[in-house]
Amino acid sequence: MLRGVLIGALSVGLVGAAVWGYQEHREKNAILINAENNYQRAFHELTYQVDLLHDKIGSTLAMNSRSSLSPALADVWRITSEAHSDVGQLPLALLPFNKTEEFLSQIGDFSYRTAVRDLDKDPLTDEEYQSLQNLYKQAADIQDELRQVQHMVLKNDLRWMDVETALASGNEAADNTIIDGFQTVEKTVEGYDETDLGPAFVNMQKKDENFKYLEGKEITKEEAVKEARKYAGLPKESKVRVTESGEGSKYGFYSVTIEAPNSQIEANMDITKKGGYPIWFIMARDVKEQNISLNDASNIAIEFLKENGFEDLDLFESAQYDQTGVFTFVSKQDDVRIYPDSIKMKVALDDGKILGFAAEDYLKSHHQREIPEAQLSLEEARAKLNPQVEIMEDRMAVILNDLNQEVLCYEFMATLGNDTYRIFINSEDGREEKVEKLQNAERIYEDVV
Repeated sequence: MLRGVLIGALSVGLVGAAVWGYQEHREKNAILINAENNYQRAFHELTYQVDLLHDKIGSTLAMNSRSSLSPALADVWRITSEAHSDVGQLPLALLPFNKTEEFLSQIGDFSYRTAVRDLDKDPLTDEEYQSLQNLYKQAADIQDELRQVQHMVLKNDLRWMDVETALASGNEAADNTIIDGFQTVEKTVEGYDETDLGPAFVNMQKKDENFKYLEGKEITKEEAVKEARKYAGLPKESKVRVTESGEGSKYGFYSVTIEAPNSQIEANMDITKKGGYPIWFIMARDVKEQNISLNDASNIAIEFLKENGFEDLDLFESAQYDQTGVFTFVSKQDDVRIYPDSIKMKVALDDGKILGFAAEDYLKSHHQREIPEAQLSLEEARAKLNPQVEIMEDRMAVILNDLNQEVLCYEFMATLGNDTYRIFINSEDGREEKVEKLQNAERIYEDVV
């Protein structure tokens, strides 16, 4: 009797395990199929967008009037944005493809800047037409290479999941047509001489000047660790790892990782070699309960910045997420807010310790500026606003406009209905440079009938 019961129980267990295993297999296959379908869609859309890009650039070469050329260049910008999005959805994180992405960015940058200017007063120059011709030819080369890859994918029923597996395992040296094809595309783009795009185009590109405004002597690894320990506040016996980055660059930095003993707490920091300035810092730990207010946390953040040499900063934004406070500071010069110089901080609301610090924008752009005189009065700038908004406060501010240029603006905090807006009016020509809708408090849906 007992034997029969045991056999029956064992049989039920085996059947249950088989059913569970089958279900797991089906779910895993469904996830893999969904991922493969997404990869295939992104790839074929990328190929299609490059086809469109080539044709649209070709069309602009035959246009002359502003009424036709501006919308066409705006279309080129839109297409390059969509192509960028498609590239981002492919499993290429471990495959160098930055030259191709940079090329798409250059096309988008050129087309946008040209589309938004007054082409009646400032028509395309001969050099810019030459740039368009170069872009047209180069887009054709990329189009041909991607079509070759697409042909092989369709002909041989190739799978993108195999690409992801090969890249993750470091086995891309094996026969993989897709990887080989994208490497060919990348090599094709690498062959383009930047000067082929024309001097006007090159000058328009935003240069990544890294940390050229930094001052101070170069620090050692030991000094970098000391700075990281000051931020982390972890025990001296914590495990420390340091790596050097930016080899061959004038603006190198150290990456420091500190692991607390017998816990899951880990701190990571990147710190510049020149001057020893923290680029970013993250402390990974749980914050389970709130013991201090958001206002107290903001005061802790302000004091921390002063102690570490970051002065003349305004608290620009503060918000609470669960048991942490998040703050954004911007620098101030002659009572003018300098928004490109920003620092973000994250403070734990249990003990007031710093959980996150990001100063890359500040370190890259902070310097003493020559702020121009406003050409418009405050009243003239107010007159440029929508008459329906109610102005709450105003100030002067330097922002980056859509062309990545610093411009002096009148900043207005205004309301319309139940919404609050930050509106920037160019102090030189009265242009509405930017309108930002501020986030309202989230509605709580719990217990709502």
